[in-house]
Amino acid sequence: VVDADYEVKDEGKKGKKKQGLGFAAYIPFYPSCNVTYIGSGDVADKPIRIFHGALDDFDPPAPCRPYVALLQKAGRDVQHTEYPDAHHVFDSPAIKVPIQFPQSQTVRRCRLEEAEGGRIVNSATKQTFTYEDPCVERGPTLGYNKNAAREAQKAVKAFLTATFRLQ
Repeated sequence: VVDADYEVKDEGKKGKKKQGLGFAAYIPFYPSCNVTYIGSGDVADKPIRIFHGALDDFDPPAPCRPYVALLQKAGRDVQHTEYPDAHHVFDSPAIKVPIQFPQSQTVRRCRLEEAEGGRIVNSATKQTFTYEDPCVERGPTLGYNKNAAREAQKAVKAFLTATFRLQ
């Protein structure tokens, strides 16, 4: 979500508004939270709303819970909503009923981290991550959930209305 004004982070200009484009908020749907980046708790001071299906086995919601708690403890405005009975891509009516994709890869069981130089490694083995890694699995289920999609759409609309002070 982009806003036309953004706050300058430069210490000498702190608090001054500058015309231009900048992010006003973040609204990720079913993000992967299983990668710990260097400085991952140092996020922009903008509101974050995360939406997940509780049954998402492509990018499960569980790794997002401790990350959200970390950000909240740091004073960030972040909320994580999980919709029961909803899978990955729960808001896409293109997949009308849940379907398992047996050959699709997922990193749902991988715990990854950023190492020096920006390299992503398996947290358990400290080896550079590839899709040949033993933690990579296959067979996630994707599917539309009308109720979850409707609720998420209402939540996003309310959030944007409040964020941008719309009527």
